This record gives sequence, C-alpha cells and structure tokens, in this order.
Amino acid sequence: MSAKSHDNASERADDNPPNFIREMVEELLARDPNARVATRFPPEPNGYLHIGHAKSIVLNFGLAALCPQGTCNLRFDDTNPATEETEYVESIKADVQWLGYTWSGEPRYASDYFEQLFQWAIDLIKAGHAYVDSQSLEEIREGRGDFHKEGVQSPFRDRSVEENLDLFTRMREGEFEDGAHVLRAKIDMASKDVKLRDPLMYRIRKTPHHRTGDAWPIYPMYDWAHGQSDAIERITHSLCTLEFQNHRPLYDWFLDTLAVDPRPRQTEFGRLNLSYTVLSKRKLQRLVNDKHVHGWDDPRMPTIAGLRRRGVPPAAIRAFCERVGVSRRDGVVDVSLLEYYIREELNRTSPRVLAVLDPLKVVITNLEEGAAIEVDAPLHPTDPSYGSRTLTLTREIFIDRADFMEDPPKKYYRLGPGREVRLRYGPFLRCIEAVKDDQGEITELRCTWDPETLGQNPPDGRKVKGTIHWVSASLAADAEVRLYDRLFSAEDPNAGDGEFIDRLNPESLTVVRGCKVEPSLASRTSGEQVQFERTGYFTVDPDSRPGALVFNRTIALKDSWAKISKKSK
Repeated sequence: MSAKSHDNASERADDNPPNFIREMVEELLARDPNARVATRFPPEPNGYLHIGHAKSIVLNFGLAALCPQGTCNLRFDDTNPATEETEYVESIKADVQWLGYTWSGEPRYASDYFEQLFQWAIDLIKAGHAYVDSQSLEEIREGRGDFHKEGVQSPFRDRSVEENLDLFTRMREGEFEDGAHVLRAKIDMASKDVKLRDPLMYRIRKTPHHRTGDAWPIYPMYDWAHGQSDAIERITHSLCTLEFQNHRPLYDWFLDTLAVDPRPRQTEFGRLNLSYTVLSKRKLQRLVNDKHVHGWDDPRMPTIAGLRRRGVPPAAIRAFCERVGVSRRDGVVDVSLLEYYIREELNRTSPRVLAVLDPLKVVITNLEEGAAIEVDAPLHPTDPSYGSRTLTLTREIFIDRADFMEDPPKKYYRLGPGREVRLRYGPFLRCIEAVKDDQGEITELRCTWDPETLGQNPPDGRKVKGTIHWVSASLAADAEVRLYDRLFSAEDPNAGDGEFIDRLNPESLTVVRGCKVEPSLASRTSGEQVQFERTGYFTVDPDSRPGALVFNRTIALKDSWAKISKKSK
C-alpha cells in the first residue's frame, strides 16, 4: 500500500515555500522516473506526538506520494523499555491516521529486528570492530573526553575476539546485572568527533519490553538500531531533524562497516518551533505529570491528540506544515500562522449556529404566551449544500448580556433602553424596560417585536445598525463551554529567568456554565465542529453527554492577541 497524499487546505498555501528535500527527490525522479522513494516515520513510543512531529509526518508521507511506487513506513523506535508503553504506540497510530495518512504495510518496530541486530553485532565482534567493555557508565563517559580533551582507551579494548563473543553471548542470556557490561564499537578514541570514540551499541537492561516481554535482557542503542533498521526496510531517504546531524558519521560508519547494500542516506532538516509553545517531550511530560494540564490530550497542549480534541481540522495542520516549508536551519514560526490556517479551514467547513454564553432573559411583551414564530436560517453563509435549520422565536428568549447596555456609549449599536436592533435571522426588537433585582443587577429585559420586520426591513423605511444573537428560552439546550487560549503568555516560554512553568497563561482555560445554545446542537456528536456566530469556532468535547453538552472553543473569530500586542506596543 502506498502513502496517500491530500488536497483541501494543504493545496491552498499562499505560495511555494522552500523545501530542499522535496526538490532533491523531484530532481531524482526527473533523472530517473523509476527511482525508488522509500521513507519512514520513526517515532519513539515514549509520549504523544506533537505539532513538530506533524511536520515530519507530512514531509515523509508527502515525499513518498511523489512517485507511484513510493512507500512510507511507520516504524516505532522501541529500544528503551523503561520509557515506552503500548498506550503511546496506539496514540501514535491514531494520530497518523487522523492526519490522513496510511503507512505501507503493517506498522514496524525496531524490536522486530532485535535478532538481526544481534547477529550483526556478532559479525562486528568477529571482525574486530566491537568489544565488551566492563567499565561503569561514568568511567566510560569520563574516558571518552570531550571537544577539548582526547579520549582514553578502555582497559578492556584489547580483549580477544573469543572473550568478547563469550561475554556478549552471556549478556544476551541474562547472566549479568544491569551496568555490568556494555558492547562498544571499536572506532577511534582519538577522533575529533566525540561520537566516534567507541560509542555504545548495547547495554544490559532487565526491564520488560511492551512487545517482547522478558525475551531480551540487552537492548540496542539508538545509533546502532536506527541506520540498520533503515537498511533492513530498504529505506532510500532517512530524514531526521538537525539535532541528529552530528550522528550521521556514526550512522554511515555502521553501514559502511557492515557493507550494507543498498544503503539508506540520512538527510537532516530544521525542526519546527512555535512561539508561545514548548515542544520538548520532556517538558510536555512534566506539564502532564505535574497536572498543569488535564492529560496529553488537553486542548491547550500542542500534541496532535490535544489539537484534535480542541477541534483543529487535520487539513489545517497539513496546510500549515506545507506552508512553513523545509529548510536546513532551525527557526521559530509565529503561532498566528497556524491559527490562520485553522480559521481558514473552519470558516470553509463549519456550519453556523447561535449560542448565548452569558444569557440575559428577554420577555417579548407583545408576543402571546405559547406563540412560536419560525424563521429559516442557513447553516453556511456561502455553501448552500449545508442546507438550513429552523429557529423558533418564542415570548421568552435569551440574548448575550454583553448585547445590552443601560447607558450605551457612542458607536455601541446593540440593545439599550428605547433602542431597536434586529434579532439574527428574525425581526426588529425594541427594549422598553430593564428589570433589576434589589442589588441593582439587571435580571430581565422587556421588549416588543415588530411583525412587519420579519425577514425584511419595515415599510416605513427605518433601519437599525445592530444585529444580536438569541435563542428561545423554552427550547434552548444547556451547555458548558470551555474557552481555551494559548497555554503560555510569553512568546518564548524558555527565555529569561526562572522556568518555563512560570510563564503559563493563568487564563488559558475559562469554563463557562449555564450557556444556552440553539436546540439543533443537542444532537451533535463528539468532534463535530460549528461556528458560534460572532463568537468563534467550537467543537463537541468527548465529555459531552445527552442533556449535558460540552463545547471546546477551538479558536476565536479574530486574532485578539494581535490586537492586544499592537495596543501594548
């Protein structure tokens, strides 16, 4: 099965962003249309994927889609049983599929290749290119030196082939405890490249593996497993972010020494960094473990699971990843660009509905008890295929409290004493009285409606400048609305004194209860997206139940942060 490509928002990027890897593959295919293109997405299952991983997913699957025979594997780098869990494996598979991609064949695992990697390690020992070191990890680290200090050979470096084979076999059989021995490649302890100073290949770790159980008491290191796994799968383009650039000489040394043919080629690209966001898996883990957020799928998290729960469409993520391009340098992308693509996609695909988040009761005094005036309202302003729904005007309705002011200032065009506005899709409404409680709080408005204005302007030619939203008090559904904002208040949460935790936005979540929404929303299911007109884009949260609706705000209609920033400057 070949990797799939996608259209929709991903094809509506503003221009042709730079992508040197795509250009490299396109040049290859121009020279040889039958050339193989085989990529892989190789996550470690020690956490949930985030928006940075989405860039790699879009890149790897997109390259494979450039040619009819292209393939993209999903391969889990499961070489550290201490941090990896089946939960993370399943979440990663779900994320890749939700983004719209199908990997080639069945999911693959580095653990599938443990036996082959072990046999290759035996070959290196026999050829004199690997040895068992019995120093502690601290001694090995000290002996390797650094950029300013030459390495010192291990006292065990000259063990015979026979002794190395014996010890490595007994390591495999579980005879030794953790830390007793490691297997190291024998390269060059005087190399200027510290990674080539006899790097570790295997360590003893008697920890059950999520797939292999207790079958293996030794586990390969990343640098040993990575390139060889690529070779086993006959990957042509091994794509990594820039932090792996200094691993490439070692990647190549292993492949050259084993004389692997055909061999993959590693290419590095700049990772994605976002303003107002942290994408360190360690820091995201801390946010979860210290309960600063409500799990990996908290809608404030930059994880794909969190973005999905928040209501971000996968097409918007693909479009964003295509737009930022692929370069040879790391950089920071303004999060507003991601927000732009989210708004663009939701504007195109979201049906419109009415919702009142801070309800204020209105009694229409000249509308009889039990009367029901039905008005037709389109579900989308430009796409008639969405159809329409019926709104019912009753004697008592709710409007948003912010749509009424007792002493309105200039250019306030909504409701006030003696003022007239239009109800969205409905008639003109005039306020005649504001009813207050003993504390002076407005509890109810008394208004009149003009039947002559239902669906049209009045015969006498009068006009109104304001239109407000409303729902029927007797028919509206109750809802809880969770207003999400950026998780961090600082553009760079990692900058300055203190910790990134100190820069959490205290207003990243506001829970509003007692909201009133039009009855058509009562049948919406988890994950469905709508626009609350004049308010923002919302999605039904998985916590939602019949009679207890819960909506997450995906994003506001306008970029209020940009306005605040401009005003402060």
